[in-house]
Amino acid sequence: MTTGAPEPAGPSPEVRTPAGALRGTREAGVAVFRGIPYAEPPVGALRFAAPHPAQGWDGTRPAVSYGPPPPQGGALGMHALAQYATGDDWLTVNVWTPAPDPGAALPVMVWIQGGAYTVGMSCLPEYDGARLARDGEVVVVTFNYRVGLEGFGQFDGAPANRGLLDQIAALEWVRDSVRAFGGDPDRVTVFGQSAGAGSVAALLAMPRAAGLFRRAVAQSVQGTFFSPELAADITRVCAAELGRKPTASDLSTVAPAQLSAAGDAVSAAMDRWAPRWGLAAHGPIPYSPVVDGDTLPVTPWRALAEGTAADVELLVGHTRHEQRLLTALEGLLGQVAREQAEGALRAFAPDEAGAGDRRRYRDGFPDAGPDELYELVRSDCLFRMPSLHLAEAHATAGGRTHVYELTWEAPGMDGILGACHGLDVPLVFGNLDRGQPAALIGEAPSPGYDEAEALSARMRAAWTGFAAHGDPGWPAYDTGRRLTRLLDGQDAQNGTPTVAPYPEETSRLIWRDHTFPALALTR
Repeated sequence: MTTGAPEPAGPSPEVRTPAGALRGTREAGVAVFRGIPYAEPPVGALRFAAPHPAQGWDGTRPAVSYGPPPPQGGALGMHALAQYATGDDWLTVNVWTPAPDPGAALPVMVWIQGGAYTVGMSCLPEYDGARLARDGEVVVVTFNYRVGLEGFGQFDGAPANRGLLDQIAALEWVRDSVRAFGGDPDRVTVFGQSAGAGSVAALLAMPRAAGLFRRAVAQSVQGTFFSPELAADITRVCAAELGRKPTASDLSTVAPAQLSAAGDAVSAAMDRWAPRWGLAAHGPIPYSPVVDGDTLPVTPWRALAEGTAADVELLVGHTRHEQRLLTALEGLLGQVAREQAEGALRAFAPDEAGAGDRRRYRDGFPDAGPDELYELVRSDCLFRMPSLHLAEAHATAGGRTHVYELTWEAPGMDGILGACHGLDVPLVFGNLDRGQPAALIGEAPSPGYDEAEALSARMRAAWTGFAAHGDPGWPAYDTGRRLTRLLDGQDAQNGTPTVAPYPEETSRLIWRDHTFPALALTR
């Protein structure tokens, strides 16, 4: 995997962690350490097990290359990126630090990438932490965790939510080791987007994660959580693709690439299972955290409403046009038929048993055609309302909460994708010219690129300011005023912040009484 662009001058930075000494590189004004194991490779006897702490080493270990990504599904071309990686040391962390000095005591930001719990790898160029670390004076940590059936399949002989347990193991590594890199283990912020934000929400509700982070940022929370029965049934169908039983002992003899391929095959034909799997099949969403009563006792919304993690400060929000990128990837942008919009309303509106809330969408958005209705209901169900409800649950229980909505419309691809899902990632990291999200921004020099640079600088300042002292620069959210930071074109052009009552009021009212329960088998 890529090792970045080390600076040729000056000695290589070295640190000493509890596991042993590490030698990194200097890049873009910060020290970088890649591919550090935080758990033993989950293969052989450890396959499908909870993560085991990594063993230490003698001497000084080079930390200049990313570790290999975990086995991937084929979504977004990730399998092609992963298949050329060698080795099975999937569970590694990467660190960017402006001051690799144990006395620096800098805030720490730990990133959890998204990918629908199906794909994801920390080596992607859009997740390079150099700019965020340098400009924000923070230590940035990224890491790999198991995805797909390896991380979220539900079967006998394996603990549930192995991918989430990997995340906890990475946070435990941060607690025990980050001081060596100049980080303060008492000022850790976990932040993530999409399934990464869903993971952040899950961590807030998990007893094993308590005390591992002080603040949390959830960007476009993926709102799907599964019951054990639903997750087990999906895994059973995936195992049947291989002629195997849904048990750890039977599946452990299947090569990881074959297991990922079986999951892809089921995902591609999930519509046939819609009567049984409901919303998960309509997504299609083959994997999600499992509310098993043990590793994840209840859904995040219920946990936060009951006061869990009330002492954790929360920054949460979403983009305005979440679904639009996903519609484009489906090949449906501008081509949604009325029957498809009606099907989306039936599948994704909160009143799945009747037509009441579907009528409310038509009444609330009387000028919306099929494309807009399709976009609105899917955006609301999958990302916008899960994010808002997480904020409301936390604020109602007394937790300090800040809410934002990204409304700035990306200029790339002729501006057709608007403020779409994933646009926040390059803006938060400041990586506007690399990775897949770069196509959303467009090329420099251009007025749109200059706007992106200005907005990115303000978002990075807000995120790192929140990590440092709990204040992103706008008022806390409450269920009376519902003050929300709008990250918009005006902000990008002249830096004037826009704070207003939560703008998606029609959607908020439609979803007001929904509780986001764990998705269950429908029959």
